[in-house]
Amino acid sequence: MDCWRRRKQARMEKCESEEVSSIEWEFIDMTEQEEDLIRRMYRLVGDRWTLIAGRIPGRKPEEIERFWIMRHSEEYAEKRKHRRS
Repeated sequence: MDCWRRRKQARMEKCESEEVSSIEWEFIDMTEQEEDLIRRMYRLVGDRWTLIAGRIPGRKPEEIERFWIMRHSEEYAEKRKHRRS
């Protein structure tokens, strides 16, 4: 049982160290085809980012989720406007 706890703790520490604050997020550039596919897949399966990322070669579920949040969040609307100009 002690071995199991150590493995679980190591996994949790790994996850915690990989988290990045949304303040530090960089914009993710997607092609129009990728954006369209993400939109259509989201309508079909919801926020199952792993499933959506499986349909887009070279993209990770975290990237897809971050893109979706940044694209549809009011917090990032001003940053998007500033970035385009």
